[in-house]
Amino acid sequence: MTDNNSKKGKKSIKFRFYRTVFAGLLILLAIFSLKEFGPRLLRQYQDKSLSGEVTEGSLLEVIYLDVGQADATLLLCDGETMLIDTGGYEDTDLLISYLYKYEVEVIEYLVLTHSDSDHIGGSADVLREFEVEEVFFSDFEKENSSYLNLMEALEEERLEAWLPDPGYEVELGGATITFLGPVGEWDTPNNTSVCLRVDHGVNSFLFTGDAEAEAEEALVESGQNLRATVYKVGHHGSYTSSTESFLSAVQPQYAVISCGEGNDYGHPHDQTLRRLEGVGVEIFRTDTQGTITFISDGNTLEALPQFQN
Repeated sequence: MTDNNSKKGKKSIKFRFYRTVFAGLLILLAIFSLKEFGPRLLRQYQDKSLSGEVTEGSLLEVIYLDVGQADATLLLCDGETMLIDTGGYEDTDLLISYLYKYEVEVIEYLVLTHSDSDHIGGSADVLREFEVEEVFFSDFEKENSSYLNLMEALEEERLEAWLPDPGYEVELGGATITFLGPVGEWDTPNNTSVCLRVDHGVNSFLFTGDAEAEAEEALVESGQNLRATVYKVGHHGSYTSSTESFLSAVQPQYAVISCGEGNDYGHPHDQTLRRLEGVGVEIFRTDTQGTITFISDGNTLEALPQFQN
Protein backbone atom coordinates (compact mmCIF):
# COMPACT_ATOMS: atom_id res chain seq x y z
CA MET A 1 0.00 0.00 0.00
CA THR A 2 1.45 3.43 -1.03
CA ASP A 3 1.92 6.05 1.68
CA ASN A 4 -0.18 9.23 1.04
CA ASN A 5 2.49 11.52 2.47
CA SER A 6 4.99 10.01 0.05
CA LYS A 7 2.63 10.80 -2.86
CA LYS A 8 2.24 14.36 -1.68
CA GLY A 9 6.02 14.74 -1.38
CA LYS A 10 6.52 13.53 -4.92
CA LYS A 11 3.82 15.88 -6.20
CA SER A 12 5.42 18.79 -4.34
CA ILE A 13 8.86 18.01 -5.77
CA LYS A 14 7.39 17.69 -9.29
CA PHE A 15 5.52 20.99 -8.89
CA ARG A 16 8.66 22.81 -7.74
CA PHE A 17 10.55 21.34 -10.70
CA TYR A 18 8.03 22.55 -13.28
CA ARG A 19 7.73 25.91 -11.53
CA THR A 20 11.53 26.34 -11.73
CA VAL A 21 11.56 25.38 -15.41
CA PHE A 22 8.68 27.76 -16.15
CA ALA A 23 10.41 30.61 -14.29
CA GLY A 24 13.58 29.94 -16.23
CA LEU A 25 11.71 30.11 -19.52
CA LEU A 26 10.17 33.44 -18.51
CA ILE A 27 13.61 34.87 -17.72
CA LEU A 28 14.98 33.68 -21.07
CA LEU A 29 11.98 35.21 -22.86
CA ALA A 30 12.50 38.53 -21.07
CA ILE A 31 16.19 38.57 -22.00
CA PHE A 32 15.34 37.74 -25.63
CA SER A 33 12.69 40.49 -25.76
CA LEU A 34 15.08 43.07 -24.37
CA LYS A 35 17.76 42.02 -26.82
CA GLU A 36 15.47 42.06 -29.84
CA PHE A 37 13.18 44.98 -29.07
CA GLY A 38 14.77 47.08 -26.36
CA PRO A 39 17.36 49.84 -26.65
CA ARG A 40 20.91 48.63 -26.96
CA LEU A 41 24.28 50.26 -26.68
CA LEU A 42 26.28 49.87 -29.86
CA ARG A 43 30.00 49.50 -30.25
CA GLN A 44 31.86 52.79 -29.93
CA TYR A 45 33.51 54.11 -33.08
CA GLN A 46 37.21 53.46 -32.78
CA ASP A 47 38.86 56.24 -34.80
CA LYS A 48 38.71 59.09 -32.29
CA SER A 49 41.44 61.01 -34.13
CA LEU A 50 38.82 62.19 -36.64
CA SER A 51 36.36 63.39 -34.03
CA GLY A 52 35.65 66.86 -32.73
CA GLU A 53 34.78 68.04 -29.25
CA VAL A 54 31.13 67.88 -28.25
CA THR A 55 29.62 70.02 -25.52
CA GLU A 56 28.68 67.97 -22.47
CA GLY A 57 24.99 67.09 -22.58
CA SER A 58 24.71 67.40 -26.37
CA LEU A 59 22.53 64.70 -27.93
CA LEU A 60 22.01 63.89 -31.59
CA GLU A 61 19.06 61.75 -32.71
CA VAL A 62 19.17 60.40 -36.25
CA ILE A 63 15.77 58.97 -37.13
CA TYR A 64 15.44 56.97 -40.34
CA LEU A 65 11.69 57.26 -40.90
CA ASP A 66 9.74 54.36 -42.30
CA VAL A 67 8.13 55.90 -45.38
CA GLY A 68 7.96 52.79 -47.52
CA GLN A 69 9.86 52.73 -50.81
CA ALA A 70 11.15 56.26 -50.32
CA ASP A 71 13.53 58.30 -48.17
CA ALA A 72 13.17 60.64 -45.21
CA THR A 73 15.56 61.07 -42.30
CA LEU A 74 15.02 63.41 -39.35
CA LEU A 75 17.95 64.74 -37.32
CA LEU A 76 17.40 66.42 -33.95
CA CYS A 77 20.32 67.96 -32.07
CA ASP A 78 20.14 70.29 -29.07
CA GLY A 79 16.85 71.86 -30.10
CA GLU A 80 17.65 72.17 -33.81
CA THR A 81 16.26 70.15 -36.69
CA MET A 82 17.41 68.90 -40.08
CA LEU A 83 15.24 66.90 -42.47
CA ILE A 84 16.91 64.97 -45.27
CA ASP A 85 14.38 64.14 -48.03
CA THR A 86 10.62 64.03 -47.64
CA GLY A 87 9.42 60.67 -48.96
CA GLY A 88 6.99 60.24 -51.84
CA TYR A 89 3.83 62.28 -52.39
CA GLU A 90 1.70 59.42 -51.12
CA ASP A 91 3.73 59.46 -47.88
CA THR A 92 3.08 63.14 -47.16
CA ASP A 93 0.44 62.71 -44.44
CA LEU A 94 2.58 60.06 -42.74
CA LEU A 95 5.66 62.29 -42.87
CA ILE A 96 3.80 65.29 -41.45
CA SER A 97 2.42 63.13 -38.63
CA TYR A 98 5.95 61.94 -37.81
CA LEU A 99 7.20 65.52 -37.61
CA TYR A 100 4.39 66.50 -35.25
CA LYS A 101 4.98 63.44 -33.07
CA TYR A 102 8.61 64.46 -32.73
CA GLU A 103 7.40 67.98 -31.85
CA VAL A 104 9.09 69.65 -34.79
CA GLU A 105 8.21 73.33 -35.16
CA VAL A 106 11.15 74.84 -37.02
CA ILE A 107 13.33 73.04 -39.56
CA GLU A 108 16.70 74.76 -39.65
CA TYR A 109 17.88 72.80 -42.69
CA LEU A 110 15.84 70.96 -45.31
CA VAL A 111 18.08 68.85 -47.54
CA LEU A 112 16.54 67.45 -50.72
CA THR A 113 19.14 65.12 -52.15
CA HIS A 114 17.78 65.05 -55.71
CA SER A 115 14.67 65.57 -57.79
CA ASP A 116 13.17 62.05 -57.87
CA SER A 117 9.62 61.96 -56.52
CA ASP A 118 10.38 59.42 -53.80
CA HIS A 119 12.77 61.94 -52.23
CA ILE A 120 10.91 65.25 -52.67
CA GLY A 121 7.27 64.14 -52.78
CA GLY A 122 6.34 65.70 -49.44
CA SER A 123 8.59 68.75 -49.72
CA ALA A 124 5.94 71.27 -50.81
CA ASP A 125 3.69 70.40 -47.87
CA VAL A 126 6.61 70.48 -45.43
CA LEU A 127 7.48 73.98 -46.63
CA ARG A 128 3.90 75.15 -46.20
CA GLU A 129 3.33 73.41 -42.85
CA PHE A 130 6.57 74.26 -41.01
CA GLU A 131 8.95 77.17 -40.74
CA VAL A 132 11.96 76.20 -42.85
CA GLU A 133 15.04 78.39 -42.61
CA GLU A 134 17.29 77.02 -45.35
CA VAL A 135 16.87 74.61 -48.25
CA PHE A 136 19.71 72.66 -49.90
CA PHE A 137 18.81 70.96 -53.16
CA SER A 138 20.41 69.25 -56.14
CA ASP A 139 20.45 71.50 -59.22
CA PHE A 140 19.09 68.81 -61.56
CA GLU A 141 15.72 69.87 -62.96
CA LYS A 142 13.08 67.22 -63.49
CA GLU A 143 9.62 67.88 -64.86
CA ASN A 144 7.63 65.73 -62.46
CA SER A 145 4.71 66.99 -60.39
CA SER A 146 6.68 66.81 -57.15
CA TYR A 147 9.41 69.04 -58.58
CA LEU A 148 6.90 71.57 -59.94
CA ASN A 149 5.03 71.63 -56.60
CA LEU A 150 8.31 72.19 -54.78
CA MET A 151 9.23 75.13 -57.01
CA GLU A 152 5.82 76.66 -56.42
CA ALA A 153 6.07 76.23 -52.64
CA LEU A 154 9.57 77.74 -52.56
CA GLU A 155 8.26 80.80 -54.38
CA GLU A 156 5.27 81.07 -52.01
CA GLU A 157 7.52 80.87 -48.94
CA ARG A 158 10.11 83.22 -50.49
CA LEU A 159 12.88 80.67 -50.11
CA GLU A 160 15.69 79.89 -52.50
CA ALA A 161 17.11 76.37 -52.66
CA TRP A 162 20.82 76.07 -53.41
CA LEU A 163 23.57 73.48 -53.75
CA PRO A 164 26.63 73.92 -51.49
CA ASP A 165 30.10 73.20 -52.80
CA PRO A 166 31.98 70.20 -51.38
CA GLY A 167 33.56 71.14 -48.05
CA TYR A 168 30.82 73.60 -47.04
CA GLU A 169 29.91 73.20 -43.35
CA VAL A 170 26.98 74.15 -41.13
CA GLU A 171 26.29 73.50 -37.46
CA LEU A 172 23.24 71.66 -36.13
CA GLY A 173 23.38 72.07 -32.37
CA GLY A 174 26.53 70.25 -31.30
CA ALA A 175 26.82 68.40 -34.63
CA THR A 176 28.72 69.48 -37.74
CA ILE A 177 27.32 68.84 -41.21
CA THR A 178 29.85 68.72 -44.04
CA PHE A 179 28.63 68.68 -47.63
CA LEU A 180 30.67 66.27 -49.74
CA GLY A 181 29.02 66.14 -53.13
CA PRO A 182 28.01 65.87 -55.82
CA VAL A 183 31.54 65.99 -57.20
CA GLY A 184 31.59 66.88 -60.89
CA GLU A 185 28.85 67.28 -63.47
CA TRP A 186 26.28 64.53 -64.14
CA ASP A 187 23.41 64.01 -66.54
CA THR A 188 21.26 61.81 -64.27
CA PRO A 189 19.37 62.90 -61.14
CA ASN A 190 20.75 60.04 -59.03
CA ASN A 191 24.37 61.04 -59.52
CA THR A 192 23.61 64.68 -58.72
CA SER A 193 22.48 63.64 -55.23
CA VAL A 194 23.54 65.92 -52.40
CA CYS A 195 25.98 63.92 -50.24
CA LEU A 196 26.87 64.88 -46.68
CA ARG A 197 28.40 63.63 -43.45
CA VAL A 198 27.16 64.48 -39.95
CA ASP A 199 29.79 64.43 -37.20
CA HIS A 200 28.95 64.32 -33.51
CA GLY A 201 32.00 63.59 -31.40
CA VAL A 202 33.32 60.13 -32.27
CA ASN A 203 30.13 59.23 -34.15
CA SER A 204 29.42 60.09 -37.77
CA PHE A 205 26.61 59.50 -40.25
CA LEU A 206 26.92 59.45 -44.06
CA PHE A 207 24.14 60.24 -46.54
CA THR A 208 24.53 59.86 -50.31
CA GLY A 209 20.96 59.95 -51.64
CA ASP A 210 20.73 57.75 -54.74
CA ALA A 211 24.32 58.34 -55.89
CA GLU A 212 25.50 55.42 -58.00
CA ALA A 213 28.89 53.83 -58.65
CA GLU A 214 30.27 56.62 -60.85
CA ALA A 215 29.39 59.36 -58.36
CA GLU A 216 30.69 57.26 -55.48
CA GLU A 217 34.00 56.85 -57.31
CA ALA A 218 34.21 60.61 -57.77
CA LEU A 219 33.67 61.07 -54.05
CA VAL A 220 36.47 58.62 -53.25
CA GLU A 221 38.84 60.26 -55.73
CA SER A 222 38.09 63.71 -54.30
CA GLY A 223 40.13 62.76 -51.24
CA GLN A 224 37.49 63.94 -48.80
CA ASN A 225 36.93 62.20 -45.49
CA LEU A 226 34.15 59.67 -46.10
CA ARG A 227 34.59 57.68 -42.90
CA ALA A 228 31.32 57.10 -41.06
CA THR A 229 30.00 55.05 -38.17
CA VAL A 230 26.56 54.74 -39.77
CA TYR A 231 26.08 54.63 -43.54
CA LYS A 232 22.68 55.37 -45.03
CA VAL A 233 22.88 52.85 -47.88
CA GLY A 234 22.72 54.54 -51.28
CA HIS A 235 19.75 54.14 -53.61
CA HIS A 236 17.65 52.00 -51.23
CA GLY A 237 20.15 49.15 -51.39
CA SER A 238 20.37 48.94 -55.19
CA TYR A 239 23.29 47.01 -56.66
CA THR A 240 24.17 50.18 -58.60
CA SER A 241 25.46 51.80 -55.39
CA SER A 242 27.59 50.84 -52.37
CA THR A 243 30.51 49.50 -54.37
CA GLU A 244 33.33 47.64 -52.64
CA SER A 245 35.77 50.52 -53.16
CA PHE A 246 33.28 52.99 -51.72
CA LEU A 247 32.59 50.84 -48.66
CA SER A 248 36.34 50.50 -48.20
CA ALA A 249 36.60 54.29 -48.02
CA VAL A 250 33.62 54.68 -45.68
CA GLN A 251 34.45 51.76 -43.35
CA PRO A 252 31.01 51.83 -41.71
CA GLN A 253 30.08 49.78 -38.67
CA TYR A 254 26.33 50.06 -39.26
CA ALA A 255 24.20 50.46 -42.38
CA VAL A 256 20.58 51.58 -42.71
CA ILE A 257 18.54 50.65 -45.77
CA SER A 258 15.35 52.60 -46.45
CA CYS A 259 12.99 50.59 -48.64
CA GLY A 260 9.43 49.31 -48.77
CA GLU A 261 8.35 45.80 -47.95
CA GLY A 262 7.94 43.72 -51.11
CA ASN A 263 8.83 46.67 -53.36
CA ASP A 264 8.79 46.27 -57.15
CA TYR A 265 12.53 47.01 -57.49
CA GLY A 266 13.68 44.10 -55.36
CA HIS A 267 15.52 46.47 -52.99
CA PRO A 268 17.76 45.76 -51.27
CA HIS A 269 19.54 43.69 -53.89
CA ASP A 270 21.42 40.58 -52.86
CA GLN A 271 24.66 41.95 -54.34
CA THR A 272 24.51 44.93 -52.00
CA LEU A 273 23.72 42.82 -48.96
CA ARG A 274 26.67 40.56 -49.73
CA ARG A 275 29.01 43.54 -50.05
CA LEU A 276 27.85 44.95 -46.74
CA GLU A 277 28.10 41.61 -45.00
CA GLY A 278 31.52 41.10 -46.56
CA VAL A 279 32.93 44.09 -44.68
CA GLY A 280 31.27 43.11 -41.41
CA VAL A 281 28.57 45.78 -41.38
CA GLU A 282 25.53 45.32 -39.14
CA ILE A 283 22.45 46.04 -41.27
CA PHE A 284 19.22 47.79 -40.24
CA ARG A 285 16.22 47.92 -42.60
CA THR A 286 13.05 49.99 -42.49
CA ASP A 287 11.07 47.38 -44.44
CA THR A 288 11.58 44.80 -41.68
CA GLN A 289 12.24 46.95 -38.59
CA GLY A 290 10.21 50.11 -39.17
CA THR A 291 11.56 53.50 -38.17
CA ILE A 292 15.16 53.19 -36.94
CA THR A 293 16.68 55.60 -34.43
CA PHE A 294 20.28 56.16 -33.40
CA ILE A 295 21.17 58.39 -30.46
CA SER A 296 24.68 59.81 -30.05
CA ASP A 297 26.03 61.61 -27.00
CA GLY A 298 29.30 62.19 -28.82
CA ASN A 299 31.00 59.21 -27.20
CA THR A 300 28.54 56.34 -27.31
CA LEU A 301 25.89 55.27 -29.79
CA GLU A 302 22.55 53.70 -28.98
CA ALA A 303 19.96 52.04 -31.21
CA LEU A 304 16.33 52.30 -30.18
CA PRO A 305 13.20 50.35 -31.15
CA GLN A 306 10.98 51.74 -33.85
CA PHE A 307 8.88 54.82 -33.07
CA GLN A 308 5.61 53.85 -31.42
CA ASN A 309 2.66 55.23 -33.38
